Amino acid sequence: MAEPQGRVRVDAWAWAVRLFPTRSAAGAACRAGHVRVNGERAKPATQVVPGDEVQIRGAGRERLVVVHRLLVKRVSAEIAQASYLDRSPAPVPRTQVAVAAQRDRGAGRPTKRDRRAIERLRGR
Repeated sequence: MAEPQGRVRVDAWAWAVRLFPTRSAAGAACRAGHVRVNGERAKPATQVVPGDEVQIRGAGRERLVVVHRLLVKRVSAEIAQASYLDRSPAPVPRTQVAVAAQRDRGAGRPTKRDRRAIERLRGR
């Protein structure tokens, strides 16, 4: 296990603790502004130290983690989870799943009235 002393790039750390599937995805999220370190927007080369708070927006939810251990290389899931404290809010429950508009087979093309009803269902 690679545990450096001092500081580590936020993109490398987020990838190493399995918050992103690839390091390039972690860097892209940083460049897009989806990663914050201690409340400040983070570039991929932003350095993190133990005690820093990292916010990550993506995949429909927000993650808030506190750095406990610095890692540079990807490690097992158990070690990765022990390297940070997850303070993420609980995901919002989906109260209602939108029903996809379905037409009977052979019903033909939707009428103008049908199209408007479909748009209302989709929220447009």
